[in-house]
Amino acid sequence: MPEDRPTLPPVRLHTDAELARDALAAPLLSRAVRLARWAGPATRVGAGGELIEEQLPAAAAELGLPADEDGAADASEAWRIAVDTGLVDVSEPDEQAEGEEAEYGGASAGEGLPLVTSGGPQDVLAIWQEAFEAVHADATAPVLDDLEDIVGEDGAIDLSALDWDPEAEIEFLDGVLGNLYLLTVSGGGAAAEEPVPLPALAASMIVPDDMGEPTDDVLEQVSEAMMRLDDQFRMFEPLGLVEYRPVDEALLAEESTEEAAVAPPSDEEDVSRYGLVRLTPLGLYGVRARLLEAGVDAPAVGDLADKDADALLDGLARYPEVAARAETEQWLARRGAGDAAVELLAAAKGDDEGAPLRRLHCQQALTLVGAQAEPAVRAVLDDPELGGLARVWLVERGATDVPAPSESMIFWLAIDTIAAQLDAEGEPQELQELVEGLVGRHGGFFEEAWRVEHPATAEVLEAMGRLHADKKLAKEARKAAFKARSRQAP
Repeated sequence: MPEDRPTLPPVRLHTDAELARDALAAPLLSRAVRLARWAGPATRVGAGGELIEEQLPAAAAELGLPADEDGAADASEAWRIAVDTGLVDVSEPDEQAEGEEAEYGGASAGEGLPLVTSGGPQDVLAIWQEAFEAVHADATAPVLDDLEDIVGEDGAIDLSALDWDPEAEIEFLDGVLGNLYLLTVSGGGAAAEEPVPLPALAASMIVPDDMGEPTDDVLEQVSEAMMRLDDQFRMFEPLGLVEYRPVDEALLAEESTEEAAVAPPSDEEDVSRYGLVRLTPLGLYGVRARLLEAGVDAPAVGDLADKDADALLDGLARYPEVAARAETEQWLARRGAGDAAVELLAAAKGDDEGAPLRRLHCQQALTLVGAQAEPAVRAVLDDPELGGLARVWLVERGATDVPAPSESMIFWLAIDTIAAQLDAEGEPQELQELVEGLVGRHGGFFEEAWRVEHPATAEVLEAMGRLHADKKLAKEARKAAFKARSRQAP
């Protein structure tokens, strides 16, 4: 994998069967399926495959929609999705025919329609993904308010007359969906409980990270983006991609009387009036598919289940705790407990930079294996890299015949544990408490620690110097780190 390829936290997806049920229940796809079944010999379509205007009332009635402009528009959109996803096949007008047959094309059931009932979940999800792509294209299309300004004398639309950059529009919307996806999976990898305020989502794409108080120009850009996103999320909700609470219509009316854009809320205002959005489980699936297509590394829990233990422990390095446990449980479910324990312990060995974190994840995985891991754990009691881990695991399970570790093993395990925590979490408050507790339990810790034969000794001691609240002990840690580096120098 290229080093510059973006990597996201893993997502916990629902099963294909659950997602397929959600897809078929989404209003837009459900309507498209119903219209595909409704289409027949009498169906007439225009040159672009659209239902002719005279047939829209019947299509709306078939869907139980009101007999007004909104009902006709919704029926027209559902028909277009049916055509774009292959649920319906349309034919062009027959120029050799006479009457209506020469003016209009026909329609019939497409190859995708039988897959809705006889295909598998992946077939349904493929149809839904095509619907997502079609709605995405609509959402990034230009808003044609005044056709007179852009329609030439020959009746063709002059896109150059529009203030519209298709690549920029697509990039912006994909960026918004990517940020929404990241916010969701960073919270544990599954569909988020709390929706994201629309102003925050718009600002995440526009306001520079290093900007303090946004300028009026930036706030105006955020306002314009909010209104564009409001329209787009309204389009995505019937697809089942998002749950969306739109911008308050009363707010829009208030602002329109002042001929101004909707300004982002102040701290005192109810942010929900400005729109709230969250991805559904189906939305997570769909956005992830687009991210993968764009070359983003967007893993899902279960991706490592068929890999070996080396790939599992290396992969878990970037997993949040909840997702790591779920991934490990799936990996273990496909293996015998004893064999899994042997595999995990073998993969945990090493003196490379990632080895301490592999050992930490190995220890956590072994807790899920349970008592059947004990023979494999006891077999590594004398191993210099795994012996300390094995003793901790046995003691935590209540074993009483665990051989006491040597002093060198105690210090090696301490350095290894802190190195793993640094790699996993940086330097949070919990790690500071671990460091201070460790030093407090071992008098003269730093006098011995700098001698530990571990690749991360100097790095760990430097971190302990940053983390320890006692200035005197922090200074001792820094001195010990210098000694360790001098000792390791060629």
